[in-house]
Amino acid sequence: MSKTTRATQMLSKAGVTFSVHAYDYDPNAERVGLQAAEALDEDPSRVLKTLMAEVDGKPVCCVVPSDREVSMKKLAAAFGGKSAAMMKPADAERLTSYHVGGISPFGQKKQVPTAIEEAALAEVQVYINGGQRGLQVRLAPRDAQTALKAIAAPLIA
Repeated sequence: MSKTTRATQMLSKAGVTFSVHAYDYDPNAERVGLQAAEALDEDPSRVLKTLMAEVDGKPVCCVVPSDREVSMKKLAAAFGGKSAAMMKPADAERLTSYHVGGISPFGQKKQVPTAIEEAALAEVQVYINGGQRGLQVRLAPRDAQTALKAIAAPLIA
């Protein structure tokens, strides 16, 4: 497994301090984020999942703790919209050029507006997908927010 991805290249170029952590990805896991947290022996609140959605029909990215669910109402409100829905997996792959289970908010083919769960910013370090299945980057959540130009908002149900 390569530890250099578009995500890690973007973080390096942005001058962000991070470390790379590989784990055994289970394609049959019911919840990929929770499986990553277990494999990394980390609290699921510190292993963030990247979700692609649409707010009023426009693509957005949200980053939330792997043990929580996104509130579509809160997601729409975070971007000043009326409605939100999860993006179809094939559309998410086409937009980001990452595979589901390996979608990173960093280095996407087309960068879209991004929101990070505000509670995650209280953590000292978090894990976020590094651009391929079985690869996470560990970094300060505020560094992730800055690199992504992400808004912080309450997103979880």
